[in-house]
Amino acid sequence: MMKNSIENILKNDNGQFDVEKTPQGHQNRFFEKLKAQEEVITIKNKKVTWWKPLTIAASFAVLFTVGSLFFNDNTVPQEAELASVSVEMQQTQSFFTTAINEELKTLKSYNDPELKEIINETLTEIEALEAQYKILKVDLLQSGNDKRVVTAMIANFQNRIELLQEVINTIEDIKNQKNNTDEITL
Repeated sequence: MMKNSIENILKNDNGQFDVEKTPQGHQNRFFEKLKAQEEVITIKNKKVTWWKPLTIAASFAVLFTVGSLFFNDNTVPQEAELASVSVEMQQTQSFFTTAINEELKTLKSYNDPELKEIINETLTEIEALEAQYKILKVDLLQSGNDKRVVTAMIANFQNRIELLQEVINTIEDIKNQKNNTDEITL
């Protein structure tokens, strides 16, 4: 309803609202100001549109760099396993790993407080041998599967098994002597 009343007023004004006349050249000045303002707006838009592709490109560059660092650390081998030399060495490594794990399981099954010190010392020596083995894995990669490094890796496995077997035999002897003395005293 309000719209109709405004339209009626404008139709029926008969020039009553035209109090002043527009100065001569007003329309030209108005269009010049409008054109100048459009130029400023287009310059601002050009700056904004120039930065958008640059920020997108910079984002991709950062993501690519971070991604390549992350994936390069994971994909480039730092060390080589004995199993990487040949099928026979893979079987050898599997045999030694299984034997060492079984001996460790047996060693850790002894929970006599008197044997705790022997067990802890043995586990410390095993950790030292494992640290040496890790160094040998790096050497194997750097040497290109040198036979001397392969031999040292096998010797490291053998040393761990021998150490574990000796300690387990010693523990068994201690337990047997303890059982014999307990039987004698009864």
